[in-house]
Amino acid sequence: MSSRGLRLASLPVLISLAVAGCSLAPKYERPGMPVPDQYSGSAAVKNTGPDSASTVSPQAQSSSDLGWSEFFTDLRLKSLISLALANNRDMRIAVERVQEARAQYGIAASDRLPTIGAGANAQMTGNPENLRANADADSVTRYYQAGVGMTAFELDFFGRVRNLSEAAFQQYLATGQARRTVHINLVAQVAEAYFRLRTTQQLNTLMQSTQQSRRNTLDLVQARYDGGVASALDLNQARAQFDTVRADLIAIERAEAQARNALTLLLGTTIPDGLPAAAVFGKDQVLAAIPVGLPSDLLERRPDIMGAENSLLAANANIGAAKAAFFPNISITGLLGFASPQLGGLFGSSQHFWQFSPQLTVPIFSGGVAGNLDLAKARNNIAVAQYEKTIQTAFREVADALAGEATYSGQIEALRALEASAQETLRLAKLRYETGIDSFLQVQTAEVDLYTVQQNFLQIGMDSLLNRVELYKALGGGWLRDSASGSETPANGTETGTAIEGT
Repeated sequence: MSSRGLRLASLPVLISLAVAGCSLAPKYERPGMPVPDQYSGSAAVKNTGPDSASTVSPQAQSSSDLGWSEFFTDLRLKSLISLALANNRDMRIAVERVQEARAQYGIAASDRLPTIGAGANAQMTGNPENLRANADADSVTRYYQAGVGMTAFELDFFGRVRNLSEAAFQQYLATGQARRTVHINLVAQVAEAYFRLRTTQQLNTLMQSTQQSRRNTLDLVQARYDGGVASALDLNQARAQFDTVRADLIAIERAEAQARNALTLLLGTTIPDGLPAAAVFGKDQVLAAIPVGLPSDLLERRPDIMGAENSLLAANANIGAAKAAFFPNISITGLLGFASPQLGGLFGSSQHFWQFSPQLTVPIFSGGVAGNLDLAKARNNIAVAQYEKTIQTAFREVADALAGEATYSGQIEALRALEASAQETLRLAKLRYETGIDSFLQVQTAEVDLYTVQQNFLQIGMDSLLNRVELYKALGGGWLRDSASGSETPANGTETGTAIEGT
């Protein structure tokens, strides 16, 4: 075999060695969980029951497996969530961020393979007579060249390019997990905005009925005042009670408009006509119980935790790339083709041309290289801390929601009993006032107490619903549309699988 053939035959071997080069990245070990192994016993929540996730969907072994179309029961809310996933601008940005990260990974990965292209060039040079090798030679020399060439390709013996590619891949996965986080948050935000809107509507109804009741009381006191039975103080107190509710009604109308605007922003479009009728507003808007599991389950269920670990893996790979910069850099450039002084004879059998150019670079003064390694190590330490903080934040969110689950039902029952007592107190106060036993002050106090309790009841009821949504979100729920099919609804509104490439 000729020397040229030997060199060309050895080229694939060099390339395969470069691609399969060693890696100087530290061995990755997942940091320990900086949280307890169990949630607080006082924040326990039942995992079984007639409305539990396992009953509604046997495929759901955890809250993250429970589709949002099963967790939420209001058909109008489900339609609004679908609209938001298709039109919300944050969701669209998150989808494009994934495409951006995918392209960046493709760019980084392409450096692991040589770039080969075909080309041709021509060179004409006019020489003065005293620079010609032969006085009778032509004053213009010509040189034509065509062939297939390989640009400078790094033989990645120490894994620098490989680790840079791995870092880009992990960042791509982290961006995919960020998209899932946006998806989950959007589902929860639409539900919360919808519940806030429904609560303002309930408060509006309450205040209208209370205003009518206060109007009736004011008319009664006015009649008694005209008859000389009630005092001017009683009349002014009754009028003040009526005006207080009238002002509250105007404020709640403003709050209702603002709640509707907030929901419209999340939807990314106007609320359309023809939506399904809204269900009766109450605790049955969501499932009564969902699986909780252990804190360790969050590592595999929460996309923000998985994304933080992907970022940590990327930082770990960057350490390997920084270490590889201390070692020699070997690259090769090659060209195989034809060369001729005449264009017509360029592709003749005797005009074969090849060029093989290896290059070796060894760092001598490595101050900048050492700084890059220190930088990569510092960023890795930051990524570890961010990963641990993400776990701690997730643990706190679940624990807070579980604390709410353990207490809201008791608080609502107490408020329900308090409301019944306040209604009876008001009835008795009115009766005693009408018979002249007590002053109007007792009626005023009873009316204020009942009005306050009724507002608190609606507010705590809404908080209880929001807490259940927060628990569902904190456990990683909201990514799937349907548990059985394992599908999610992306920004374009079509069904697609839940897997992210590379996970």
